[in-house]
Amino acid sequence: MCLLVAGAKSVYEFPVHSIDGKKMDLSKYKGKKILIVNTASECGFTNQYKGLQELYDTYKDKLVVIGFPANNFGGQEPGTNDEIATFCSSKYAVSFPMAAKVSVKGDDMDPLFVWLTSAENPDFTGPIKWNFEKFLLDENGKLIHRYRSTTKPTSDSLIEAIEGKS
Repeated sequence: MCLLVAGAKSVYEFPVHSIDGKKMDLSKYKGKKILIVNTASECGFTNQYKGLQELYDTYKDKLVVIGFPANNFGGQEPGTNDEIATFCSSKYAVSFPMAAKVSVKGDDMDPLFVWLTSAENPDFTGPIKWNFEKFLLDENGKLIHRYRSTTKPTSDSLIEAIEGKS
């Protein structure tokens, strides 16, 4: 585990690039919850983009959703960053931030996802099992909940956590 991951106390310490290649400073979201989702364009869960956009539209004063495209499961995100951005915009009208394509498992796993899958949280740790796993961070950038792919973005449990009821 790299030193960055071992000593990290919040999500704000990780370098992230947006889907258009620019630096994305996660610290600009301090004071809001962050929902990080590993996404894919050719997955059975791809329609969750619609729910993620709905969540972002409804709670954007207190929540930012960030999609991280990854091609780690069944080759379901084969596109380039440009192709993924076009797909998300044209098919699902995604307006929430999208990060550049990353790896969320294996030897080339992005350090942010190493931290997310090993950080202490009340739900579970360990490897990501499929596309559209969700990581909810509090207003201080600390992981507070993790949800498997089958949890819909508009599920009661996720909404309650965003609203601070769980």
